[in-house]
Amino acid sequence: MPDAQPSRTPAEEEVHDDWAILELLIYPDEQRPLSVEELIRELGDAVAAIDAISRLQRVGLIHRTTDDFIFATHAAIRFQQIRQ
Repeated sequence: MPDAQPSRTPAEEEVHDDWAILELLIYPDEQRPLSVEELIRELGDAVAAIDAISRLQRVGLIHRTTDDFIFATHAAIRFQQIRQ
C-alpha cells in the first residue's frame, strides 16, 4: 500500500488557500485586478476562496472594490519583491 499524503489541518488548509489567492495577485505577470469569480475558479472551491479573500482583506493584504474586483495592496507586492 503506497504511503498516503498526510491531510492538512484546517489551519494549514487556510494558509494554503490564502497563499494561493495572494500568489495570483502579487507576482509581476499577475498584478492586475481579478474578479471574485476568477479567484473562485482558480481555487476551485467557492467557500474556501471567499473565506481566503475575507482573511486577506482583514489583514490588509488585498483590496476589494465595490464591483467585486480584488487586487494586492502595495504592502503585499513589496513583500513579494523583497522575498525574492
